[in-house]
Amino acid sequence: MPSSPGTLASQRPPRAVLPVLCVSQVASWGVLYYAFSVMLPTVLADTGWAAAPATAGFSLALVLSAVVGVGVGRVIDDRGPRVVMSVGSVLGAGSLALVSVSTSLAAFLLAWTSAGVAMACTFYPAAFAAVARWYGASRVRALTVVTLAGGLASTVFAPTTALLLAHLPWRATVLVLAAVLLGVIAPLHWFGLRAVWPDAPETGRTPYATTGSPARATTVTRSRPFLFLAAALTLSGFALFAVVFGLVPLLVERGVDSSTAAWALGLGGLGQTLGRGLYGVLTRATGVRTRTVALLGAGGACTL
Repeated sequence: MPSSPGTLASQRPPRAVLPVLCVSQVASWGVLYYAFSVMLPTVLADTGWAAAPATAGFSLALVLSAVVGVGVGRVIDDRGPRVVMSVGSVLGAGSLALVSVSTSLAAFLLAWTSAGVAMACTFYPAAFAAVARWYGASRVRALTVVTLAGGLASTVFAPTTALLLAHLPWRATVLVLAAVLLGVIAPLHWFGLRAVWPDAPETGRTPYATTGSPARATTVTRSRPFLFLAAALTLSGFALFAVVFGLVPLLVERGVDSSTAAWALGLGGLGQTLGRGLYGVLTRATGVRTRTVALLGAGGACTL
């Protein structure tokens, strides 16, 4: 391995990076995100905790992930994703180990909150930062591949979690999922992301940054169209992810067995992958406004 950093122009994309990130996104999202909703009914039945406070820790984890993600991005930009994503996988495994031994609601919430840091280190933002720098001008195709693979996280891990719960107590199931992060994903990150980290572009902007002055960027982010779009995407994300997150408990409450409910959640992953694959066709056939309104409307119709 070369001892000095490379540049975007002189370095070819490392071969191992793309498959490693594809596998890690499936496992990281599957273990740290989708598995929770599948386990939740079993956890509540075993502990007697109420659903609302039990999910609060998971919600706090997502908030903490967003806050910590800013600093994580800066570290990756300076030093690369290898250490960050490896440590994130280990931390995720440790957080799940704490979940498995939690005997009080407070400990359960604290354990999931700590998992938020692991999410920031292992989810899409970290992976996208790695792909954008390593792949440079060919990053769009690589980002698409990682996104398509990540869409299968619920398809793989929702039924898998349900299968584990059918044969193991929920605490043992959590430990098995933690072992996936510690024994598989952490080594993949450590050995698969060790390629030379290229220098940032001389302009000081990341390869995917937009052109224009900082003043122009500030003007755009304060404009009414931008604020309306941000509000629309926020509310749409809230509605769609609330349905995804609550799907398994809802179906179980209505008499559907947990395995079937998990497969229903897993089918959503197939839909994500299909939708992401067809998005390129949609961009060629529609304008930005039409496409955005159509997709938000489709999300509302599916929610209904």
